Amino acid sequence: MAMEQKKGFRFTTYEAPHLSPFEKLFEIFQELITHTSGDFDEAIEWLHQLDEEYELTDDDYTIDDFIEDLKRKGYIREEFEDGGGQMGEQGEEGDGGDEGNGRGSKISMTAKLEQMLRKRALDQIFGKIKRSGSGNHKTGKLGRGDEHSGEFREYRFGDALDRISMTESLKNAQINHGIGNFSLDEGDLVVEDTEFKAQMSTVLMIDISHSMILYGEDRITPAKKVAMALAELITTRYPKDTLDILVFGNDAWPIAIKELPYLKVGPYHTNTVAGLQLAMDMLRRKRNTNKQIFMITDGKPSCLRLPNGDYYKNSVGLDDYIVEKCYHMAAQARKLHIPITTFMIAQDPYLMQFIREFTQANRGKAFYTGLKGLGEMIFEDYENNRKKRIK
Repeated sequence: MAMEQKKGFRFTTYEAPHLSPFEKLFEIFQELITHTSGDFDEAIEWLHQLDEEYELTDDDYTIDDFIEDLKRKGYIREEFEDGGGQMGEQGEEGDGGDEGNGRGSKISMTAKLEQMLRKRALDQIFGKIKRSGSGNHKTGKLGRGDEHSGEFREYRFGDALDRISMTESLKNAQINHGIGNFSLDEGDLVVEDTEFKAQMSTVLMIDISHSMILYGEDRITPAKKVAMALAELITTRYPKDTLDILVFGNDAWPIAIKELPYLKVGPYHTNTVAGLQLAMDMLRRKRNTNKQIFMITDGKPSCLRLPNGDYYKNSVGLDDYIVEKCYHMAAQARKLHIPITTFMIAQDPYLMQFIREFTQANRGKAFYTGLKGLGEMIFEDYENNRKKRIK
């Protein structure tokens, strides 16, 4: 008698993966240096405070050992004010200067750590999103592309040979002419269609006005993480897409992806109009058909740049003159077939009403997300927009 074979799941006690002392501290350190906008000294100070409270280190591995490992692994760079040398990305020691931090030297992040932060942000945000199908992104429209649709059609003159489905063509030949007298002609050939993959040009606008850190809430760090994650996603998964990032306070200006970890808010007002003008200027120069603007803001435009160069500012409530200018820019973007998706991270009713009317003028979209779920919403919207032609 055969033994009955049991099927099902076997549950065991979860065992956390083993992490070295460096790996444990490095995970915390990456979060801290993101919050401190790349300020190494402040991040280490916070790490010391956490160490005192939670006993993260012991005599065998101290914070100083961790700093030395960061240097040796090429995550930080120590530069000396006298220019005498540096301890660089691969741990090469310079020929002069004081040892340690704070005595004529400055420690900063290397490009290796900057990229590590972008990857980490991507894992934190994109890892939470349920991937659709095979993880690719398609329009649903048939056309030239490299993703097979599973649908076949008859061969037409001009179709490339590598697009002919040999399996289906041989099957047709056997059906049409019989197995014993095999022959293959043009009428047997079929081609498997491929999905058209949309290419997208995106401008991400980040509000860096002072209100992004007021009211006891850090709104800039989540926005910064989303920007880093989106940049990493596009450069690694959709290299044909383009992403431009700009920040707007009293004025608007573009920033490079490598500057994202260092992004800070300023003592600025919110010049939404300047941000939209710059975003549309950037997109006008793009050749892609699909263009879009993502705007992360707490929603209160309070500043304009007048033609004579002066600033028109009003921080009290919503200024009708400024608001009308914002609506005008939204309508102008609509005429250019550029939808604006606003991620509103404040919950004030009058600001939400402004965003609703702004969105209506553009026929775009608005998400009243708060800080929780900001990244997931942006990523899902980005993926959805790649599946359709906006124009």
